[in-house]
Amino acid sequence: MTGLASRFLRGAYIVWIVLRYGLDELVLSSFRKPWLRVTARIVAFGRPLNKPRGVRLREALERLGPIFVKFGQVLSTRRDLLPPDIAEELAKLQDQVPPFSPEVAVATIERSFRQPLDNIFSEFQHEPVASASIAQVHFARLRGKDGQHVGREVAVKVLRPGMLHVIEKDLALMRWMAAWVEGLSADGRRLKPREVVAEFDSYLHDELDLVREAASAAQLRRNMAGLNLVLIPEMFWDYCHSDVIVMERMQGIPISQTQRLREAGVDLKKLARDGVTIFFTQVFRDGFFHADMHPGNIFVSTDPATFGRYISLDFGIVGTLTEFDKEYLAQNFTAFFRRDYKRVAELHIESGWVPPETRVNELEAAVRSVCEPYFDRPLKEISLGMVLMRLFQTSRRFNVEIQPQLVLLQKTLLNIEGLGRDLDPDLDLWSTAKPFLEKWMADQIGPKRLWAELKNQAPRYAKLLPELPRLLHDFLRDNQGRGSTGGGRRTLEALLAEQRATRRLLHILLAAGIGFATGVLLMQALWHWPAMAGAFAGFFQGR
Repeated sequence: MTGLASRFLRGAYIVWIVLRYGLDELVLSSFRKPWLRVTARIVAFGRPLNKPRGVRLREALERLGPIFVKFGQVLSTRRDLLPPDIAEELAKLQDQVPPFSPEVAVATIERSFRQPLDNIFSEFQHEPVASASIAQVHFARLRGKDGQHVGREVAVKVLRPGMLHVIEKDLALMRWMAAWVEGLSADGRRLKPREVVAEFDSYLHDELDLVREAASAAQLRRNMAGLNLVLIPEMFWDYCHSDVIVMERMQGIPISQTQRLREAGVDLKKLARDGVTIFFTQVFRDGFFHADMHPGNIFVSTDPATFGRYISLDFGIVGTLTEFDKEYLAQNFTAFFRRDYKRVAELHIESGWVPPETRVNELEAAVRSVCEPYFDRPLKEISLGMVLMRLFQTSRRFNVEIQPQLVLLQKTLLNIEGLGRDLDPDLDLWSTAKPFLEKWMADQIGPKRLWAELKNQAPRYAKLLPELPRLLHDFLRDNQGRGSTGGGRRTLEALLAEQRATRRLLHILLAAGIGFATGVLLMQALWHWPAMAGAFAGFFQGR
């Protein structure tokens, strides 16, 4: 069958599913245009659409296959764009994909390593222990090479074959559907379907490169090394390829099995607090966090040497935060608990994600209506993830451009809160988060921060300082050239004002240059002070 015929048949099947589950009515009824709502009622006539719209959408995605299931999972994280009922239903989507045959897995491994399976592993479990839409996992034991890793128990993750072709075919259809929805009306454009599909495209292609996942795991392992709260599998880089990665085998109790954890003697209250500590350490200290912390990816170690520690698995989705993102989060949470809603509104405007004509008092009133009801509850019942989600939804009314990494963080925070409160219903998330926020904000302000910034920038200042006279000369020459083009039209007063402005700028630049030079010399002196002190002591002793 030709590619065109295959795509046509796939498209026809998708159209049938759309009609079968009433998704055409769902899309059309989501818009405010009267003619679209009338069309929705017409197309729904005679069809039994008695299930809620979120359920219909979830079931349709499940029928369309693993790529659409994965799309629904990613879409469920965009709670800033979706109505709550649809987002909640899409969050229930699970990868229920039958494993591909062990023979295909073995063939993929041998092709990737260019040698027989028996040369790599002394033992290999042909039945997979886990299977998802992108890859499946087998347990094995390494033969090792050059005396390294001999007999190590490992987990082998193998990419599902033929994924790229399937993904490209379905993504092409998704792009077409997104463009159609966006072209219907302004409401369609507000939902940003093409942006969501592009985000999904990037996410899927990242997941198809297993080396990228291995690199993310290695960075998280390095970041968490001194915390002694979480275990992350070691990656065996000599055995990692784009379609196969080999990692340390981890063994523990799934975090969802609370009864088994109690019977094993695990302190569930401590475990709940530790999970929050791990997350906020990754967010505010490292700016790099595991963004797929649902119960299926989290276990608890029962090994005596690491008893009670978290075990994190599956690093296909990670989030990265800039210093600006961290400041936005820290100040928002702090302002929220102070009930300083004006500051929350100002933070949104200062972020640059709000149209410049937005009025602070209107945004403040909207934020107050979202946040104030939370304070009638005990602190242990306040969900920071829900606060963020409601803020994002409110911001959408003001056309705020919420950044994808913050939406990903909000989704992960909801997962962490859910895990924590399953373990300890009395978990007070704010008490655990507050020290991280206070420390981060203290590190951003004050002498320590200023000194660290000066020390980091000293080489740059030292390099720029000799260039200062030339830069001044070029500026004055260019300024003089522009002044001569005005001819007689320029008045004496304007020229004198320009001269004064130029002199002021010259003084400022000279002062800055002197300040930079002083700072550089001072830092150099402090860095070399021990050696200088030793030299002076030797000189005076010699005398």
